[in-house]
Amino acid sequence: MMLTVEQLNELGVPLARTLGVVVLEAGPDRVVAEMEVRTEICTLGDTLHGGAMMSLADIAGATGAFISLPEGAVGTTTTESKTNMISSPPVGMKVIATATPIHKGRTSQVWQTRIEREDGKLVALTTQTQLNMWPQG
Repeated sequence: MMLTVEQLNELGVPLARTLGVVVLEAGPDRVVAEMEVRTEICTLGDTLHGGAMMSLADIAGATGAFISLPEGAVGTTTTESKTNMISSPPVGMKVIATATPIHKGRTSQVWQTRIEREDGKLVALTTQTQLNMWPQG
């Protein structure tokens, strides 16, 4: 299902809006999204919270999976996610998530998301599995 970046941002899940995630590029083989590190999504040390990192990665990977759904599938849901957190950017910095597919099958998809600071330093690496959902009955 192909949607424009504008449509994806407008239709985005409420959590994406709450976190301030903006999709910059979206296609079947690559999704790029960014998020500014704000105090509200940080640890006590004013660095990006791991849960916010994982949410950004999930949003980017799930967006790619949604765009890549096989014909007839009606949605996708995350069934597994693993994140290696490498560094934690400070308040005021933007982080960029780039999701690419590892596997796109009829029943599931596997996407890998690389999160980097705006200066290119690696923040986290996530691998997630998405279940392709089909109409019931």
